[in-house]
Amino acid sequence: MLLHDTHFHLDLFPNPEEMVSIIEKAKIYTIAVTNSPSVFFYTKRITSASKYIKPALGLHPELASQRKKEIKQFLELIDETRYIGEIGLDNLNKTSDDYLIQKQIFETILRACADKRNKILTIHSRKASKDVISMIGNNYPGKVILHWYSGGAKELEKAIKNGYYFSINYSMTISESGKKIIEQIPIERILIETDGPFTVFSEKPSTPELSEQIFVNIKRIKKVTYDFLSPNFKSLISNFQFESDKNKL
Repeated sequence: MLLHDTHFHLDLFPNPEEMVSIIEKAKIYTIAVTNSPSVFFYTKRITSASKYIKPALGLHPELASQRKKEIKQFLELIDETRYIGEIGLDNLNKTSDDYLIQKQIFETILRACADKRNKILTIHSRKASKDVISMIGNNYPGKVILHWYSGGAKELEKAIKNGYYFSINYSMTISESGKKIIEQIPIERILIETDGPFTVFSEKPSTPELSEQIFVNIKRIKKVTYDFLSPNFKSLISNFQFESDKNKL
């Protein structure tokens, strides 16, 4: 079984380098998202020798207005990794000006990634799922993961038709709203995330080691007993493999 965590904030832990060692030992494929291009350098450096961790280039929507000048740096770094995130939109208690800047930056990133045609995107869509799905469209030339989806059923159905993946964390598996969303997602579109340290388990920040428990919870919700993680993760990285595992996967 290919345990994985497609959305993990490695750089926000007290000792990221120690966490790298823990993930390597546990053999959990992990996408280490970043919140701005300036953080990407550090994450890339400490994971450079890692087999199981890949750094993602991000510009978090909640930082978009204050770090909008970093979009230039983002575009300069886009060839450094196949993994893009955290990006997207957030319209929770945002001003119209802030949200407009978010949309401009998100559109710029989407176009740049589409031109490359080989990116895996992990996308934030809180209170903005309709706009996010509309902007990505139904024929995006890359892989799209909607991270911690919390939007409506209509938008969910459209995202499923568009072929997007959905990363599920522990918090989703124990909330009623989260369970309802999980029930509607086809099993072949489900991936695992922790979103640590923004989620907790047993009063501690979630880490990739929680992925197996999330897998168990999802199986219970979906009423399945088989391993769907391995084929789903292989499908995600098809032609985008973790370089060290090209022969294995």
